[in-house]
Amino acid sequence: MSFVEYGDTIKDGDTAIVFLGHESMFPVKVQHGTVTQTKYGVIRHSTDLIGKKYGSKVTCSKGGWVFILHPTPELWTMNLPHRTQILYSTDISIITMMLELKPGSIVCESGTGSGSLSHALIRTVAPTGHLYTVEFHQQRAEKAREEFQEHGVEHLVTVTNQDVCKNGFGVSNIADAVFLDIPSPWEAIGHAKSALKPEGGRICSFSPCIEQVQRTCLAMEEFGFTEINTLEILLRVYNVRTISLQIPDLGEAAEDNSSTGFDSSNPSNQGTLGYVMVRRWFFLGSVPEMRVLVHAHSLESTSVLH
Repeated sequence: MSFVEYGDTIKDGDTAIVFLGHESMFPVKVQHGTVTQTKYGVIRHSTDLIGKKYGSKVTCSKGGWVFILHPTPELWTMNLPHRTQILYSTDISIITMMLELKPGSIVCESGTGSGSLSHALIRTVAPTGHLYTVEFHQQRAEKAREEFQEHGVEHLVTVTNQDVCKNGFGVSNIADAVFLDIPSPWEAIGHAKSALKPEGGRICSFSPCIEQVQRTCLAMEEFGFTEINTLEILLRVYNVRTISLQIPDLGEAAEDNSSTGFDSSNPSNQGTLGYVMVRRWFFLGSVPEMRVLVHAHSLESTSVLH
């Protein structure tokens, strides 16, 4: 099993996604003799998972069923254990595009965090590219290294435990792009420039505060970066629903009453609509949710080194 290569069959030791619904799923490490509890009952790994096809519909002990999905960076982002605040697919997609990443690219990243972005970067640069990711926190670095090995991508990533602002990325003149998600990214711009290829490359920094963005942009200018821009990514979800509108009465009702002999002056007809029917028009419409999903690190600065 690998996050960058699709495997057809579930094997012992794989990481699989148990899908109960769009709002309910979780990862599980497949192990012979192990059972997993769900609200629909027990899943026995030896008989229910190992040897089955990914995407299979598995019946649990209580009669309910789940789907077993092959892991992808997108599914991992939705289900990973949070060691830090993470980047989600909306942010990851624009980062990948702005850094112009492709298979074979060399990327430097700091910090690794929970590995959400790291998995997406690895999938993008595979099979011939490489990710050099730096994490200041020792336990997080060790856990990330362990997860990369379990997910079959350890040959595509190098995890380093050090302070990128003081010691850099540990590589020089080889990177096509650099990504920074650290408290003081302006202190790492010089090291980022050293990591980029002599002919230049792209750098992206994520920060929660505009003051951080300003200092980072000034540092980028100081080190010779150009085409500096800042943008914010917002995700707005639309709900599709049936909308009902009353068709306006433009005098047709009065004409219908007169043609049917309805006498509005008759006391017995007072307070009634007679034969008048209220007509309504039904159609599908979309309405945005009132809440907007925004990651705390929503200000992104990108620039180019020529």
